[in-house]
Amino acid sequence: MAGNETELEEGRMPFVEHLRDLRDRLRNATIAFLAAFIICWIFSADIYEWLRAPIDAAWLQHKDTLGEKPQMFFQSPITPFWLYISVALWAGIFVSSPFVFHQLWQFIAPGLYKRERRIGIWFAIFSAVCFVAGGLFCYYVVLERLYAFLLGYATAEMQPALFVSEYFDLTRNMMVAFGAVFELPMLIYFLAFAGLVTHRGLWKFNRWFVVIAFVVGAVLTPSPDVVSQVLMALPMIVLYNVSIVVAWVVVRGREAREKREREAEGAAGEKDE
Repeated sequence: MAGNETELEEGRMPFVEHLRDLRDRLRNATIAFLAAFIICWIFSADIYEWLRAPIDAAWLQHKDTLGEKPQMFFQSPITPFWLYISVALWAGIFVSSPFVFHQLWQFIAPGLYKRERRIGIWFAIFSAVCFVAGGLFCYYVVLERLYAFLLGYATAEMQPALFVSEYFDLTRNMMVAFGAVFELPMLIYFLAFAGLVTHRGLWKFNRWFVVIAFVVGAVLTPSPDVVSQVLMALPMIVLYNVSIVVAWVVVRGREAREKREREAEGAAGEKDE
């Protein structure tokens, strides 16, 4: 206990020092984001073509009704320019996310025990991996199916006119929403690590989480259709159950460590007697 208190004392700093540290972390995160933004701006046209692939593939599934390839329209002459700015901006967020998460952890770490600080690099890596994995899952699994479903309502008399800004906004919002949802295992891990939740409580809450997953899917998905809501809710349910396993590993390790500490304290007490 004395050693733990010493570790916390070493990590404490005056309020002004906290503000300076926050300033430095924000500065570093901003520099990383700007560097990623510039790189993504150079390749923004290629990134946009990559983002168009789901709608192109979905369009081909209805080519008898719609034709071979969709045409993208824009309402203002400056729309294409701002489109590529937005593409570079959001791609930069995904690219710089490992460093941003690491800076966040570096700001939090001084208030933790030494053993807890060591996992900072893993926090940055796995947070970024989960966020990017959610976006990629949305891109490769969800978007084409979603757009194919929505385009299925088109007929020879009712043809879609796709506007480039609206398509990008919908695609971006879906990918960011899935990226946020895929952070669930990391959130549960740190809640279990802090002793705020256990696998037992999470398992009891499982049935209610199924309902919550569909409600969250309805709220987070920018499209009101049932397909996109289900495609978000099902991964959430799977991730929640994976999180239960993660919490079980964390809680089991903590309980085993506490048991060893109690046994060591008991042995020390008997020796003093």
